[in-house]
Amino acid sequence: MADGTVIIKRIKKGGHGGHHGGAWKVAYADFVTAMMAFFLLMWLINTTTPEQKRGIADYFAPQSIAQTVSGSGGVLGGKVMGEESAHAGGAQSVMQKQSPPSPASPVKSLASGTAGGGSGVDQNSSASNASKAQDGEFAHAAEAIRQSIQNNPDIANLSHQVMLEQTPQGLRIQLVDQDGRPMFQQGSNEPMPYTKKLLAAVGQVIDTLPNRVSISGHTGGNDASADGAAWELSSARANAARALLQAGGLGSDRIYEVAGKAASEPLLPEDPSASANRRLSIVLLREAPPAPPGHTL
Repeated sequence: MADGTVIIKRIKKGGHGGHHGGAWKVAYADFVTAMMAFFLLMWLINTTTPEQKRGIADYFAPQSIAQTVSGSGGVLGGKVMGEESAHAGGAQSVMQKQSPPSPASPVKSLASGTAGGGSGVDQNSSASNASKAQDGEFAHAAEAIRQSIQNNPDIANLSHQVMLEQTPQGLRIQLVDQDGRPMFQQGSNEPMPYTKKLLAAVGQVIDTLPNRVSISGHTGGNDASADGAAWELSSARANAARALLQAGGLGSDRIYEVAGKAASEPLLPEDPSASANRRLSIVLLREAPPAPPGHTL
């Protein structure tokens, strides 16, 4: 130009290239990883047995014992049976139910105190406190049983075959069969060696509490027969468990009931042939709180 003016032209480079970098690869990799994890989970769910699923659920449970208002609680729950229907379905009892101890005999109590001669509200409060005390005792007992099994290398791998739960009846302890690992020899009331060790671990804990014990044997749908062999077998297995518990120190006055239920109360009603239906059920019964002085029925 004639006047000598210098013009500087600045060219801005476009930034569109950054949008076509490798960020999409990271997002795609995350998507592929998530899909792989999803399909792996689906495969595991389809290949595990109901017993294994229950064991996994118990492992990740926030507590080692489940509070329930049904017979067994949860999807695998059974039936709630009261005193009048304890033998519903034709359960075969091999021992008569013992009457509760007389008021004159000393009875250990789970509650720290007894109800006084106060008002009805005070009596209800005392009964509620006694019930909570039993819940606490049962929770500690369940944890002690789990720890005892896990600390024993001979039976630690059987922990998923031991089901513990609180029911309206009390603390229910169930030793369930698994495919290839039954609690008794086939068609016999002879416990397997590891079953004896499991019962010893259970007996050591329940012997520390004063509650009476109900023992029942259960067979599977494939064990039923027209001649009643399943009833006799389940009764014999329950009685064998009773003998082992008493040999471990459980007093005979603690035995409330020994019964055979055959296949009348399956653990998995939707699958009568499941091995888990064959089991031993030991219930540490709830005890009624002591009546206040001067109380009459």
